Amino acid sequence: YLLILTDRGRCYWLKVHEVEQAGRMAKGRPLVNHLEGMGRDERLQAVVPVKVFDDQHYLVCATKKGLIKKTLLSAYGNVRKIGINAILLEDGDALIDAILTDGTHDLILAKKMGQAIRFHENEVRAMGRTSYGVKAVTLDDEKDEVVSMVAIKRQATLLAVTENGYGKRSDIAEYRVSHRGGKGIITIKTNERNGQV
Repeated sequence: YLLILTDRGRCYWLKVHEVEQAGRMAKGRPLVNHLEGMGRDERLQAVVPVKVFDDQHYLVCATKKGLIKKTLLSAYGNVRKIGINAILLEDGDALIDAILTDGTHDLILAKKMGQAIRFHENEVRAMGRTSYGVKAVTLDDEKDEVVSMVAIKRQATLLAVTENGYGKRSDIAEYRVSHRGGKGIITIKTNERNGQV
């Protein structure tokens, strides 16, 4: 199955075999043709492949305004074609990413202005499907927003890329583990040359 999540916090469900196989040069089909309930003004934000909707895995969602929500994967097992709410959103907020975890990962959320925060996912308790989530990171100002989220194990590297095509790869050990809700540390400097993350 593919769990398809949109910027409005909606979740749609698609069996992989329902997507036509096509050649490398094919254009593909618009996603709205596969999903009856998806509005034309909704933007796809995450696609999560799932084999079994069990109680050992979690779907973790992050929003633009710095909220995070962790829900047992089994809560998404009966998704209808018209879609269901994966996360409730306040006015002006939007879902930016969703990932599958097993409860043992560290989460890193990156902000547009160049900072990132790292904390263990056990700092976020599991919640029901129809809830808002909790604060993951403090934004610097009204222009700042969360742009990405990754789940990592202890040894990895993180690649930060800016709007103007500049990138920087850092060892995960350079990101101290803190508590959720903080401002984070500088991951890449943002300026006129680099652009924002």
